[in-house]
Amino acid sequence: MSQLARSGHLHRLSDLDAFAGLDIKTIRYPILWEALAPAQQDTTDWQWADQRLRHLAKAGIQPVVGLVHHGCGPRYATFDQPERFEQGLVHFAAGLARRHPGIQAYTPINEPMTTARFSGLYGHWYPHQRDPYSFFKLLFCQCRATINAMKAIREVNSDAQLIQTEDLGKTHATDALQYQADWENDRRWLTWDLLTGSFTPAHPLWQYCRWLGFTDHELWYFADNPCPPDIIGINHYITSERYLDDNLSGYPEAMWGGNGQHRYVDTEVVRAAPARRAGLGALIEETWARYKRPLALTEVHIGASAEEQLLWLHEAWVIARAAKTAGIDVKAVTSWALLGSFDWHCLVTRQDNHYEPGVYDCRGKALVAMPLEALVRRLAAGRSARDLLPQGKGWWHQRLSEPPTKTPHSLMKHSPVEALQ
Repeated sequence: MSQLARSGHLHRLSDLDAFAGLDIKTIRYPILWEALAPAQQDTTDWQWADQRLRHLAKAGIQPVVGLVHHGCGPRYATFDQPERFEQGLVHFAAGLARRHPGIQAYTPINEPMTTARFSGLYGHWYPHQRDPYSFFKLLFCQCRATINAMKAIREVNSDAQLIQTEDLGKTHATDALQYQADWENDRRWLTWDLLTGSFTPAHPLWQYCRWLGFTDHELWYFADNPCPPDIIGINHYITSERYLDDNLSGYPEAMWGGNGQHRYVDTEVVRAAPARRAGLGALIEETWARYKRPLALTEVHIGASAEEQLLWLHEAWVIARAAKTAGIDVKAVTSWALLGSFDWHCLVTRQDNHYEPGVYDCRGKALVAMPLEALVRRLAAGRSARDLLPQGKGWWHQRLSEPPTKTPHSLMKHSPVEALQ
């Protein structure tokens, strides 16, 4: 079941009035292809989208419209059928742009690389593949679809912006596994490398893709058809930074994995080797140095206590402001998600009904404002919010060698088995 349905937002237009009360100016908002055209392309029902987009416009909130969010497309055009998926998304994007030419910003596909890992490398999501070729096939398909969807949108609105989101972390390792960490640290940039046209024979993963069986024609497509993001969207979680540890004795056997050369565990650096953690500020600097393009923090969330959620969001805000002061073009910070999330503790591979509140708790008949709500309003108004913060620092600043007493249910962006160069 979709997050829209489980949160109740699918049938609750009044949520948008609550969002407007936050004084926010922009919102990432789902106008999802598979929800509006689930049966076939020519029967798209635009009524829900029309109503929500008109309401946002009336409230003075600009949407960054997402068309596919951790989905594989509708059943008749899933992304393991590249031609159908790519043509279908272009058709849907063009239809939306013609219907709402005033939309200024799009994220056609959220986190293409992360989705390709979960679907093609780890087998968590459809089509449940577990091999590197499937991973790259799905990644290339999503990035081609993004390029062509934006081309179709810009034929209607030439000023439309691409806000391309991706999970950003960093992999750390023991000395014996540093080669694997280096490889993963090259791979983490692939979504943006492909779209900016910087995936060429000089790229560290070009020859690997040729070895997997991709042709030069397939690989050169991206350099020949660049579609650089107007804003690079950084989604960062406490579990986004990883640690590869070949000392298996310290971990349960269920966590053991490997790459065919070494056996190891892929775990959170904040718990296994906290002194190695780079942190959000360093990751922003790395991204700016690599692309020199405007940035936004497009997902800021931690699944923890209400007090620690305050500390995490405020810390991200302070880091973003410091980066901007230092000359990095940081455009925005996004409190994600306003209505919280269901079952992300298990990457939505099960329906446990585990819920992490966001700015609001949506489990009742009406929204209940969480402590984050006051913080978001303060930050949106440009006012100090330090009096809203609890004393002390979040658990992620402790020098942990074991999980905290109450283990936070943060969004796990990696598999315990990273497997397979």
